[in-house]
Amino acid sequence: MSDTSSEPVNTSYAKAPTLAVTAGGVTFAYRELGPRGGVPVVFFVHLAATLDNWDPRIVDPIARERHVIAFDNRGVGASTGEVPDTVEAMAADAVTFVRALGFREIDVFSFSLGGMVAQVLAREYPELVRRLVLTGTGPEGGVGIDRVARTTYYDMARAALTRSDPKEYLFFNRDTTGRSAGRAFVERLGERTTDRDRPISVRALRTQLKAIKRWGRSEPTDLSEITQPTLIANGDNDRMVPSVLSEDLHRRIPGSELVVYPDSGHGGIFQYHREFAPVAVEFLTR
Repeated sequence: MSDTSSEPVNTSYAKAPTLAVTAGGVTFAYRELGPRGGVPVVFFVHLAATLDNWDPRIVDPIARERHVIAFDNRGVGASTGEVPDTVEAMAADAVTFVRALGFREIDVFSFSLGGMVAQVLAREYPELVRRLVLTGTGPEGGVGIDRVARTTYYDMARAALTRSDPKEYLFFNRDTTGRSAGRAFVERLGERTTDRDRPISVRALRTQLKAIKRWGRSEPTDLSEITQPTLIANGDNDRMVPSVLSEDLHRRIPGSELVVYPDSGHGGIFQYHREFAPVAVEFLTR
C-alpha cells in the first residue's frame, strides 16, 4: 500500500487514529502511522494490553522510518470476539488481520505474549514474516513461563495496595532506578488523551494467562525453523519471562542478535528506550 496523500506523515503514536477492519467474523481495532509503502512493521503486544499500552518512545522512532501498525487481537480492547486460549490461535487471528489489510509480508515487533505469537507466526507462516523482533519473551516449553499467572496476580495485588499501575511492579525492578523508570513509563502511556482504547476484561486476561501457561508447559519446538533475521532483547532481571530464556532463544534461532540491558526487568526495552529504539530502527531498516 502506498500513501499518495499530500497530508503530512503522522509519526506520533499518541495522535494515530483508531481504525477498524472486519475479517473472519472479527472486527479488529488498529492504529497505523509513519510513511506508507513497502513492508509494514506490525506490533504484537503483551499480556493484558490494548492499543494504549505501547510506549511512544519505542513506536515513534520506528514510525519516523517505517509504516507501523498496532492492533488489538480478537476479544481484546476494541476488537470483537472471544480471546483464544492458545497462542497458536492468536497467531492465526494475526494472519487474518494482516491479510485483511492486504499485506503479504510484514516485519514483526513483539513483546512478551506478543513474542510467543510472533514465534508461531515465523514458524508456521514463514512467507509472511520478513524480520522479527522478540523482546521480553521466551520459547515454547521455556522453564518458568507457566508461573506467569502467579507472578501477575501477586504483583497486581501489590500494586492495588499502593494504588500503582501493576506494570510498575511487573515490568521494572523495585529499586530506586526501577521505580523511577516505571513511573515514567506509565506517564508516557498516558500521553494519548483522546480516543483511548477499552481496557481488557478480567475474563480476557484469565484466558490469555491460560494460553501462556499452556505455552510454558508444552514440548519445546525446533526454533532452527525460524530463519528470518531476528533481534532479541530483554532486561537482565525479568521476573515474568526469565531472562535466561532470551539467551535460550538466541542460542536456538540461527544468526539471531541479542541485547540484554543491565539492572532492568521485563520492561528493559522501555527503561532503556533511548538506547534500544535506535537499535530496533537500525535492525528494521537494513
